[in-house]
Amino acid sequence: MDRQAFQERFGITGKSPAIRQVIDKIMQVSGTDITVLLQGETGVGKDLTARAIHSLSKRKHNNLVIVNCGAIPEGIIESELFGHEKGAYTGAHEARQGYFEKADGGTIFLDEIGDTPKNVQVKLLRVLESGEYFRVGSSKLKKCDVRVVAATNQDLWKLVQDGAFREDLYYRLDTVKIKLPPLRERPEDIVPIFRDFVNEFSSRYDSVFKGFSDEARDLLVSYRWPGNIRELKNIAEQLVVLEKSQFIDKERLQKYLKGRQHQGSADNLPVLASQKKQEQERESSDGSRDNEMVYRALIEIRTDISDLKKMLANFLYNTFTSKDVKALPDSLPREFDPNDISSHLQKKMDDNLGISSIDDIDEDEPTGATEEFFSNDEIPSIEKAEKFLIQKALQKYEGNRRKASEALGVSERTLYRKLDQYDLQ
Repeated sequence: MDRQAFQERFGITGKSPAIRQVIDKIMQVSGTDITVLLQGETGVGKDLTARAIHSLSKRKHNNLVIVNCGAIPEGIIESELFGHEKGAYTGAHEARQGYFEKADGGTIFLDEIGDTPKNVQVKLLRVLESGEYFRVGSSKLKKCDVRVVAATNQDLWKLVQDGAFREDLYYRLDTVKIKLPPLRERPEDIVPIFRDFVNEFSSRYDSVFKGFSDEARDLLVSYRWPGNIRELKNIAEQLVVLEKSQFIDKERLQKYLKGRQHQGSADNLPVLASQKKQEQERESSDGSRDNEMVYRALIEIRTDISDLKKMLANFLYNTFTSKDVKALPDSLPREFDPNDISSHLQKKMDDNLGISSIDDIDEDEPTGATEEFFSNDEIPSIEKAEKFLIQKALQKYEGNRRKASEALGVSERTLYRKLDQYDLQ
């Protein structure tokens, strides 16, 4: 089977050097029983890669058992992997096969292997080396013939150095490593993959996609895609369903590109130059490259502040009483400029919410935080300000996320992502 036939069979789109190297390596190792470690960010297609390896192996007619190690509670993961005998623990009313037993003769895919507890790692090492294991509550040795494909989005060697992962198991898993590139490292593949998804969803939902402008196309390529292919697929489905029969321009597309990195940089930045021009700029002098970096930084700041103002404005609008709103000019739009808020309304917000300073959001003494937020003397980071507004909205509505998201002017889905990003409960 050549590379093109492989891609058609498994639905892998792309002609970038990065994806070609991955495909060649998959085809090289699939026919063997060697252990494979897949490494890559969330959403790059590790499960699809594992299925392809199994489908091209000599074990393809036997089971492929998929296990998400990170989704199994620590107290039962040993039982899930290796099975248990009747009466082994409270609730074990009958004997049960484990995943390794079910995968005998086939392949087991251990996703998120880095989340496996250390006491289970010892037993994983044994079954990888000899195929031997014990069911929980049994002293009878059992054997299995299983090909192991593991995957992680973490740096396993760092986990080894931190003492969270066994070094001997790391070397046993790291026989052949396949690094799956994030979408941002293969920009030439983004549009073809997007078109495949659009065609799929247009057919499924009996919809028509009328295409997108050159600016929207450039934005699609320049976006960093923190969720990778999974996120791209989600965006394609939303556009097909929600923007049915609409021509997609840059502004329409940008509404759906909401992802952010933990570092706080905006992912949906406008494109500064074409791909070819960017390559030429990278080859230019150090001064030109520095200028481009400064320019990008300025655009990031402008974009982030714009988003933040919008969030704050919606929050203020939904916080004020009807009396407060009547005090505003009749011509004031729904999403007004926070710079135009009167000192009376700023004080009203501080009094109502008990907002404290940005630097100490756990205290409840009102100190004019709204005015301080826009002070030119000390500007908080974008992430800090977002976190501040989210916490205050949740306080205001006693943890009701639906009401908090409405007050902030964002979707519940965006709010949930922000809660996870800032580790808020």
